[in-house]
This record gives sequence, structure tokens and C-alpha cells, in this order.
Amino acid sequence: MKRFVALYSTIDQTTKTTRKVAALAAYFAAAPDDDKLWTIALFSGRRPRRAITTTKLREWAAERAGIPLWLFEESYPIVGDLAETIALVLPPPSATHDDSLTDWITRLRALDQAEEADRKTAILDAWDRMEAAERLVFNKLLTGGFRVGVSRKLMTRGLAQATGQDEAELAHRLMGDWTPETTTYRALIEAPDPSAGLSRPYPFCLAHALEGAPEDLGQPSEWVAEWKWDGIRGQIIRRGGAHFVWSRGEELMTDRFPEFARLCDYLPDGVVVDGEILAWDHAGDGPLPFNDLQKRIGRKTVPKKLLKDAPAMLVAYDLLENDHTDLRAQPFAERRAALEALLSQTPDDAPIRLAPLLPNDDWRALADLRGAARDKRAEGLMLKRASSPYHVGRKKGDWWKWKLDPLTIDAVMIYAQQGHGRRANLFTDFTFAVWNGNELVPFTKAYSGLTDAEFRKITAWVRKNTLERFGPVRRVTPEHVFEIAFEGIAPSTRHKSGVALRFPRMARWRHDKSAAQANTLDDLNDILAQYG
Repeated sequence: MKRFVALYSTIDQTTKTTRKVAALAAYFAAAPDDDKLWTIALFSGRRPRRAITTTKLREWAAERAGIPLWLFEESYPIVGDLAETIALVLPPPSATHDDSLTDWITRLRALDQAEEADRKTAILDAWDRMEAAERLVFNKLLTGGFRVGVSRKLMTRGLAQATGQDEAELAHRLMGDWTPETTTYRALIEAPDPSAGLSRPYPFCLAHALEGAPEDLGQPSEWVAEWKWDGIRGQIIRRGGAHFVWSRGEELMTDRFPEFARLCDYLPDGVVVDGEILAWDHAGDGPLPFNDLQKRIGRKTVPKKLLKDAPAMLVAYDLLENDHTDLRAQPFAERRAALEALLSQTPDDAPIRLAPLLPNDDWRALADLRGAARDKRAEGLMLKRASSPYHVGRKKGDWWKWKLDPLTIDAVMIYAQQGHGRRANLFTDFTFAVWNGNELVPFTKAYSGLTDAEFRKITAWVRKNTLERFGPVRRVTPEHVFEIAFEGIAPSTRHKSGVALRFPRMARWRHDKSAAQANTLDDLNDILAQYG
């Protein structure tokens, strides 16, 4: 455990990529195999299930620290992190330990079935044997909030340096539906196992947002243009006589999209297709709003009515494997040609479509086409260099997303709440409303988009203009107007306004507008009618 905590501290205390990678490489070269496996799991989002509620942890920490619970609760928002708050208030340890990371995680997992009294005894004993830095990491494992400033790509790079293996091959090995309970470090990283790759997807190639003018990319002939669809990025895998559906977030979603079982009739074995999963309007031969697809995302099983109302379609735009051969090193133009040939005989009623290529002879004409993206229920355009391989992760230069400017509405801030972490002393989480007659109707929350200086300024104002308090939330004078940017809008029965926004954020503070000049609910409904 001490070795892992030292790694965590090093990564947490530096912003230098080279130092993070070096620390990871040193750790993977020296740690026991079981600890290495759990470290890989933790850094790739495979955390043990939380066995104890945060309410109990706060109560037990306050009791062990000998302070009233109210004082702990007052300290928590100031520190901004529950794991750190607990580590800070606890008294010094009265014992020590020399247990490994795997030992502690094994104990945590055993608490899942334990009685509450036994859980409390185990946690208090652990706290009493750990120094502050260990407590912090242990508490993060307890609360399920284990996040550290290192991407999976950096973790894989450190592992590659420690093992001497190819980074891309390691990235592929780490994909898929594995956990430390279902594999070993040797099986995952070192041992050849041809059968293990049957369901495993490839690491996704990701795009950067286009920052400048498309003309800066060179000649249009060097680039392929497609619609940037508003769905779920996914890979369809056909191997071993079966099919598998994986999301970009490495979630196996085969059962959630039973329509894709029919692809076994059309796609040969040894094929991996990359594309966008969309809810599809067969009558209009185009995508349905993302909101229709969202109804299916959280379901393990999909009822017949939803299958009928929001049937799934894969809009395919890349071929990563064909006839059991990895094509990722080939130029995109060649992979696309192979995909076209593969899907050329697919019937019209199959749940797969070839993503259309857009005319790209002139950047200005393409910009005009981009302006019509919302009519296609797309977010903008994708620009892919025709000669580009299929990279692992996000590599600048070959794939760009040229998104539309967001939709916007001017709204009045009516509630404010303090943030967490480094912004624990600032009000950063706000609720916004629009006018419905003489009434302000809340319709969205937002917490990003302002500068630190603006957050400090609005915080000072909130403290002087609080009308009511509801726990951590303050109702404030309806005075300030903000331009709210968002990517999409959909009807909602869960909100008083009747609408829900996708990815709302504060675009700017409208000092030039009074609250009376903010937009209305009718304005929101007009946007809904046009783009919902």
C-alpha cells in the first residue's frame, strides 16, 4: 500500500507528463503482480464497489476525531473533498501496517457482505494504522471517488516502459470486460492468449476540436468530410461466431441493442466496425433526436415498445479489422474503401448504414454545408486526413471535429451553490431561469464557463444578496443575466419548464442586460420546436 500511495502522491503533485510516466514505470517495474493488476484497474476506472455510505463515513470520522458532526459538515465544503476531510480530522495513528494494496482492497470487498458494526470496526482499525497520505488514498477507495491526474494513455505508456512491450498492443490488451477478479497480471499483460481477444474492442481513435479555419489544414483533397453524428460512439465486433457491441467508454452494451444480433447474418467473422449508434427513423431514413436514444442507454433490457419507437442503427464510418486482419495502420481512404465493399451487399432493412461522405472540393462550400448540420440531427462535421492511420486515443493533426456553434439563451441566475476542491470557497454551481409571464421558471443548472476572476466576483455578490438558504443552496436576488450555451434541447416531464438541455454552460456574463431583458419560456420552446 505504501508503494502505491507514494505513486499516487507523485502523480498528484506534478503536472509534468514525463515525471508521471517515469513514476508509473518505476512502480510497475517493482510492485508485486497483484498490486500492479489492481493499479491498472484503478487507473482505468475499474474501482471496487462502494460498500459503505458516505453518511456513515462522516459519522464515524467525526466520532473518532472527537468532534461534533456539525463541525465536520462545516469543514467538508471548505476542504472540498470528503476523503481529504476525513484524513485531516482523524487523530494520529496508534499502530502501523505493512499490508499491500491488494490486501486492503480485498478487505474492502469483504465488507460488502458484513454487518454494519463489523464494517465500522474494520474502517476504524484501518484509519488507526495509516498515516495521513495513506488514509487519503484509502478513503478515496472507500468513497468510490478515486480519481488521479493521469490518463489511461499515460498509464499505458508507463507500463510499456516497464515491460518493454509495444504501447499500442498494451492499450488493446487493457480494453474489454476484464476485472482483477477475472484475470491475473500475467494473463492480462504477459501471456499469449488468442482466445482472450475474441470480444475485445480496439482503443478508439479520438478527434480534437478544430480551433482555427479549415483552410489552415491544407488542400481539401487531402481530407474526407463526414457528418459528426449525435449518438453513442461504438464498435461492432464479429469474432468466434458471436457479436459484441462496445461503447467508447469501454462498456459492453450487446444486450442493450438486440437489433445488432441481425448483423451476424451480414457481417463475416473477423470484422470490427467503428461507427455511431443512433436511434433511427426508418420512415424518414434518418436519426431520431438523441433524447430518444438516451431512453435506452441506462437499460439492461429494452421493452418491445422502446425497440419499436427508437430502433438502433449503426452508422459505420471505419473498418478496423477485416478477415481477422488488423487494418488500423492502413490509410483511412483504404479502410473506407474496404468498408464500402464489405457493406455493398447489405440489405436496406439491416441495422447498419454506411456513413455518407460529403463533397469537399472547397472549404467555403463545406462551411455552408456544415451550417445545415442540425437539420441532419448532427453536431457538425468530422474532417479526417485521407492518409491517416487509426490512432490510439487522441492524437492531434489527423482527425478533427468541426462542430457547430452552440445554441444560446439569456437567463437569470436565481440559485447558487458552492463548488468543491479548489473552488470550495467559491459559488460556482448556479440555477438559471427564463420568464413565463411575470414568473421566473428554472430550466437548467450550469457550473462551468466563467473565469476564476468572474467566479470570485459573483461569489462576493452572492454572499451580499442571499434571500434564503436551503442547506448548501442559496436563493439570490434575480438580477444577473448569463448567456447559457448548450448543444441540444429535448422535451422533459421532469422539469417545470418542460425542457432539458444537453451540456449547458455559461458562455458569458451579460453585464449589458437587465433581468427583465432575459429570454422567455416561449423562446425556449421555439428552439425546442426547431431543434428538438
